[in-house]
Amino acid sequence: MGIKNRETILNELRKMKPDLARRYGVTKLGIFGSLARNEIHDNSDIDVVLEMREPNLFYMVHIKEALEEYFQTPVDVIRYRKLMNKYLKARIDREAVYV
Repeated sequence: MGIKNRETILNELRKMKPDLARRYGVTKLGIFGSLARNEIHDNSDIDVVLEMREPNLFYMVHIKEALEEYFQTPVDVIRYRKLMNKYLKARIDREAVYV
C-alpha cells in the first residue's frame, strides 16, 4: 500500500483498531510525526502511538510487523505511557491524531 495520505492511513488504522483491541489489548491508536503533520515525503515512515491494557513487548513487535506488512512502509510503534521520554511525550501530545 505505502503511504498515500494522512486520511487514508487514519481510515485504515480505524478499520484495524477493533482487531488490534481484541488480539493485543490496544485501547488507543493514532499517528504522530510527519504523517500527522501532513508533511509526508518519499522517505516518510508511519509513526504509530498506542496504549494497551497490559504492556507486552511481543505484542508490540507483532503489531509493528503487521502494520509494516499491510502498509508496505516502515512503521515505528510507540507505547504511550506516564513514564516515558518527556520530549517524545510532549511531541505526541502536540501532534497525535487518534482513530
